[in-house]
Amino acid sequence: MSDSQPLIRLTTTPEDHRIAQLAAAAIGLSLVDAAIPLPLPGVKPGLANIVTLIVLARHGWVAAAWVTGLRVFAGSLLLGYFLSPGFFMSLCGALCSLLTLSLACRLPRRWFGPVSWSILAALAHIAGQLLLARLWLIPHDGLFLLLPVFALAACVFGIINGLIAARLLNELPIMERQVEHV
Repeated sequence: MSDSQPLIRLTTTPEDHRIAQLAAAAIGLSLVDAAIPLPLPGVKPGLANIVTLIVLARHGWVAAAWVTGLRVFAGSLLLGYFLSPGFFMSLCGALCSLLTLSLACRLPRRWFGPVSWSILAALAHIAGQLLLARLWLIPHDGLFLLLPVFALAACVFGIINGLIAARLLNELPIMERQVEHV
């Protein structure tokens, strides 16, 4: 580097590091998701959403949005579908989920938590994807005949992921205390 060019230093915060670590976990789970063979195209367990739910509960919606955005972009680059229809389907589903979670996390915690958030987010994700597919890829209303199958899958995986997230949220304080003592 020549002396005439100024050196640019990026400073990072502990929050930046936490977001990067959580996004890396979500990206890893996205890769696992992509490797799971399923009988119906477009149906995935959405394992990375477990991380999103934990981040939402512990660090708030903004952090969850960062983790989700980084997961969608980095995951599409790693899986080789960046800027393809699959990328835009994933992005649309993620945005619909995030918008739904922004409202859902304001509901009373006494009755709403990771499981209900997960179900709502999964349903919003599939609704956004089906709408985008209808408007862009498959301009035929027959596409909506798949809605019951996708909605059932969203509910099943939403419940499973929500239960896993709830369990991990209960375990995390214990694990954090154990790490502090090491």
